[in-house]
Amino acid sequence: RAASLTSRAATSFFLGILFSLFPYDYPLLWTASPPSNANFHTLESHLRFLHASPPVIPRILHIVVAVGLLGFFIKLYRPSESNMLFDGASLVLYMCGFVVYMANIVKGLRVISSGKYDVELVEGEIAVGVQGGMPGDEKPLGRDDSLKVLAASNTILALVLLGVLVLQAGQWYAERKQAQEAEQIRKERAATGKGNGTTQRAGGTKKKA
Repeated sequence: RAASLTSRAATSFFLGILFSLFPYDYPLLWTASPPSNANFHTLESHLRFLHASPPVIPRILHIVVAVGLLGFFIKLYRPSESNMLFDGASLVLYMCGFVVYMANIVKGLRVISSGKYDVELVEGEIAVGVQGGMPGDEKPLGRDDSLKVLAASNTILALVLLGVLVLQAGQWYAERKQAQEAEQIRKERAATGKGNGTTQRAGGTKKKA
């Protein structure tokens, strides 16, 4: 039960962070009108502020990531059929979210903080993404496209983590139904045993008579 609590709490924690970013991402992805330069500037300033946070902030974030992973690994130790199905799928989604975080979000924050959108951060590592159809024609994305990619990554990560919570809720429901059915069977067996005992006592009384 404690392992379930830690994994679900870690997932909910990250969903809360992504929800706090949604007002900044919304104008870039979810409105019919094209985003204004002010929308891009607001998001860029906010992300630079986040990336410049004191070192204790990312440390806490990474500790929560590790706590969530630990919760899933504990639940998958000597797993039941329910654990293999729900927790195994939850762990896969959790790791997919971690890959999105490392590959897109962390990298995007570095690019935005540096302000160098059209150059490589390091040799062989292009900014947030590339555009171009043919090999060798790739070009680093500009500021607007980089911010859109980061906003889309936040949405993808939120959907992945929501999938984790859905699977955990499904596991809770399945275990609850299983416990109810087991309790019902126990009561029926107890009632059957009690009825058999009453019948046997009645038969013994008739014989004595």
